[in-house]
Amino acid sequence: MGAVAERPAVLLRFLQLGVFLVLGVAALSPAAHGSRVRRYHFLVKKVVVTRLCRQKSILTVNGQFPGPTIRARSGDVVVVNVRNHGDKNITIHWHGVDQPRNPWSDGPEYITQCPIQPGAAFAYRVILFQEEGTLWWHAHTGFDRATVHGAIVILPKHGAAFPFDHPRRVEEMPPIILNEWWRDDDANHLLEEAVRTGRDVKPSDAATINGEPGDMFPCSEAGTFRARVERGGTYLLRVINAGLTNDVFFAVAGHRLTVVATDASYTKPFAADHLMIASGQTVDALLHADDAAGGRYYMAARTFASNTNVVEFNNSTATAILEYADAARGRAAAPVFPATLPAVDDMAAATTYTKRLRSLASEAHPVDVPARADERLLVTMAVNLIPCAPDAACTGPRGDRLAASLNNVSFQNPGAVDILSAYYYRDGSSAGGVYDAGFPDGPPSRFNFTDPGLPEAGLVGPFTERGTRVKVLEHGAAVEVVFQDTAVLGTESHPMHLHGYSFYVVGRGIGNFDDGRDPAGYNLVDPPRQNTVAVPKGGWAAIRFRATNPGVWFMHCHFDRHVVWGMGTVFIVKNGKKPEAKMLRPPPNMPKC
Repeated sequence: MGAVAERPAVLLRFLQLGVFLVLGVAALSPAAHGSRVRRYHFLVKKVVVTRLCRQKSILTVNGQFPGPTIRARSGDVVVVNVRNHGDKNITIHWHGVDQPRNPWSDGPEYITQCPIQPGAAFAYRVILFQEEGTLWWHAHTGFDRATVHGAIVILPKHGAAFPFDHPRRVEEMPPIILNEWWRDDDANHLLEEAVRTGRDVKPSDAATINGEPGDMFPCSEAGTFRARVERGGTYLLRVINAGLTNDVFFAVAGHRLTVVATDASYTKPFAADHLMIASGQTVDALLHADDAAGGRYYMAARTFASNTNVVEFNNSTATAILEYADAARGRAAAPVFPATLPAVDDMAAATTYTKRLRSLASEAHPVDVPARADERLLVTMAVNLIPCAPDAACTGPRGDRLAASLNNVSFQNPGAVDILSAYYYRDGSSAGGVYDAGFPDGPPSRFNFTDPGLPEAGLVGPFTERGTRVKVLEHGAAVEVVFQDTAVLGTESHPMHLHGYSFYVVGRGIGNFDDGRDPAGYNLVDPPRQNTVAVPKGGWAAIRFRATNPGVWFMHCHFDRHVVWGMGTVFIVKNGKKPEAKMLRPPPNMPKC
C-alpha cells in the first residue's frame, strides 16, 4: 500500500519537472526554433592512472581523462545528469556558456549552488543560445578541474556553414586539451597544504596534451596523443587551455595555423606561427596538411610564465604527434619540433599574438559594443598577504599568509548557503548577511600600480582583508571594467573570466591605465569577443558588455590558486521589467548545503 500511495506524489514531481524543462526551453528565444535537447550522463568517480612512471588515483568523469566531449549545435539545450560517486563534494561549470536567465546551472560552488555531495546527483541544463565554436566544462570546486574537465563542441545550426573560407570539406581532429600534471601529489592535497601553511602551491611537474606529457617524458611514449592527416586535407583544431596555473604557447612543426575563432566567437582569420592561449581560453584554428614531404611533426605546448622572477613555475613542454597517412612506417624519422614555439618568458610573442585578435564583425555576425558606459569600474588585481594568526605557523612571505584581491578585497565564499539562493529567496541588498553589496568601483587609493619597487619602497602595504563583497548592476546597464595589474608582490599576467557573459575587449596597454588618454584608443568597431581576457603583465585591459542576463555571476582570475586566495567578486544583475528579462525559476532538485 505504501508504494502505491507514493505514486501520485512521484508522478506530480515528475510532471512538474517536465513542465519546468519544457517552459524553460520554450522561453529561450526564437533561436530555440529547430533546436533540440541533448542528454549526457556524467558519473564522477576515481580511477587509477599512470603518468611519469607513477600510479595515482584521480577524480574523473565516466572514468575518462580528459572527460567526455559534449557535442551540440548552436541553439540546443544540453541536459547533463551529474552523479557524484567520488569521495568529496563537486560542481560542474560550463565555461563560456552564457546560460541566459539560468544561473542555477552555472556551477561555481557557494556562488550559484551548493555542491553535489557524495552519493547525490544534479541535472544541469546548459543553454547554448548564441555560442558557436569551442568551449569546455570543468569542476568548480577546489583544484578538481585538474582532472575533471572536457570539451564542448558547438556546431553551426543545421543548414548553416562556417563563416570563414575553407575547402568544401573541413575535417575535425579530436579536441586538443592543454593541461598540467603533478607526478607525486594530488592537486587538492597540494591546495590543502597551501591553505594550511599560507604559502604558494608547488608547481606541476609536466605540461600535458590530452592528458599525456608526450614522448619526451619518461614512461610516456605509448600514451602520447597522435593525430593522422591526409595530404591536401584541411583540419579544424579546437585547442583548450585547461591548465590550473599557466598560460600556454602552442605550435605545430612545419605548419602555420589560421585562427578563426576564440572563446566560441568567430574572428577575422589570420595566419599564425604559434598560439598564446590563456588559462580558460579556447582557440579554433585551421591546419592545412600541405607539407610536400609528409612525415611526422610535433604539436607542442609550452608554459608561458609571465612572473618568472617571482614564483616557481613549470618550465616544461608537452608534445603530441601529427602524422601524415603516407608517412614511412617502421624506421620513420623522429618527429620535427616546431622552431616557432616561443620561449617560456617571451612577452613580446604573447603580446603580438593577442593584438591580432579581432571580431569577425560581419552582417551575419555583428558586434554590439556599448558606445558609452553607464557603470565604470577600475579593478586592481594583486597577490598580497593576510597577517598570520598568532596561533598559526604560516610559511608564506614574511611569515604571513598569501592572499589575492580585487580592489584590495579578498573574496571569501559563504559556507552555509550559496549567494544565488540568498539573493533569490531573501531579496535584499545583503541577503541576510550572506554577502555585502558594497564591492568598490575602484581601489581604495591611487598610486603607481606597476612600479616594480612598490613593495620595497613601502608605498603601499601588501595586506588585504577578506570579505564577500559583490557588485549589483541594473538590468540593461552598459558596463565597462578596466582590469589593472599591480606590483604589490610582483606583476603578472592574469586571465580574468566572467561567468554569464561574453564581453568585448576594447583596449589594453602596458603601465597604468590613464582615464584621460586611453579610452580614446579603444576599438569599438571589431574588438574580440571573449569570456576570458589575458590582462598583460604590468598593464591593463578594458572590457565592455551589456548587463542583460539577470542572475548571479562570478568574475575571477582563472589561475585556481588565485581564486582560492580571493581574486574574485560577483556581479548580481537585476531582473528586467518584461517576463523574458527575468531569471528562470530554480529547478526543484537544487543541491542542499
